[in-house]
Amino acid sequence: MVEVQDECVTFTAPPGAACLIGDFSDWDERPIPISTPVTLEFPQGAYVEYAFLDTEGTMLADPMNTCTPRNGWYEEHRYVALPGCSYTTPLRSQELNGTVRRHERYSNALGEHRTYHVYEPATRPSATMYVHDGDAFLRKLRLHEVVDSLTKQECIHPIRVVFIVPQDREREYWFNERYERFVLDELIPAVESQYGVSPERALWGASLGGMVSAWLALRNPHIFARVASQSGCFTAHPQGTNYYRDPEWLTTQFTDSAPQPLRFYVETGQIEWLLAPNRRFAAMLVDKGYPHRYREWPGGHNWTTWEQGLEPGLKYLFALPPTRRNQGGAWPHVTPDTIRGAVPPVPATWLI
Repeated sequence: MVEVQDECVTFTAPPGAACLIGDFSDWDERPIPISTPVTLEFPQGAYVEYAFLDTEGTMLADPMNTCTPRNGWYEEHRYVALPGCSYTTPLRSQELNGTVRRHERYSNALGEHRTYHVYEPATRPSATMYVHDGDAFLRKLRLHEVVDSLTKQECIHPIRVVFIVPQDREREYWFNERYERFVLDELIPAVESQYGVSPERALWGASLGGMVSAWLALRNPHIFARVASQSGCFTAHPQGTNYYRDPEWLTTQFTDSAPQPLRFYVETGQIEWLLAPNRRFAAMLVDKGYPHRYREWPGGHNWTTWEQGLEPGLKYLFALPPTRRNQGGAWPHVTPDTIRGAVPPVPATWLI
């Protein structure tokens, strides 16, 4: 059972529960004993997902709360939205102007068959965006429907979206050069051979997918120009094994390298272990002069929070300039010589 008062939530354990877990405890990383009711304070308007554990570590649902996340990690998860929660569902196209097709190919780099889906807009795309955890972004968040809707509204340039389906995401995304070769040497040529070459390429991902997007962009700025990272797991380390506690290796690599012609949309939740690492990554972007937008949501490491970032991320990375809306116009090409002067400065932190 939960009771809400202003920014405080009191959790009362159901029969058999020994611990409280949720975004605020990194789930089962730091379970909170709950022999008596536990009161926690959250950011104003927070969206909080939670569950309980019994003495054997088995997850239990709150029988008094019927609010289940739309795309929860487990069926036992429940949520509570504090007063003033501004979470909304983005507008999606009910009838696509573009098309979605499934593809499968054998990867020599990975030594296995791989699946990917391609959303092709109705008009020639100005960029192709490669999305990690593509099956989740396709089926859970229906990212292509948001893209299609924003394109119809003339809020963004038409873009192609390639949804890359992982098999072992932790192995593939953890600074894996074989995965890099698959994307660069096999996937991109296959997509461009069938659908055509777009003026620019971009990357999008959440958690480890956000981290690998930034890593690929840093290593290949001549190939990718725009990056979206949602709750990027910037605590991962090439020789590490614990993405909760490893050093922030990738942020250091950016700090120690020359600025590249990259544009970033970075966001994170205020109720997750990656808040401080993402703030430090955003501060690095400021220090290095990267054009970017950084945003925090009063939520945690979950699909409902990431859903909030679809529209603002797409609009920031692919927005039609106001003077060009309804007038057509070529996609502005980003080069190292123009990137600083062409993009107005953006505040380091955008809070809601």
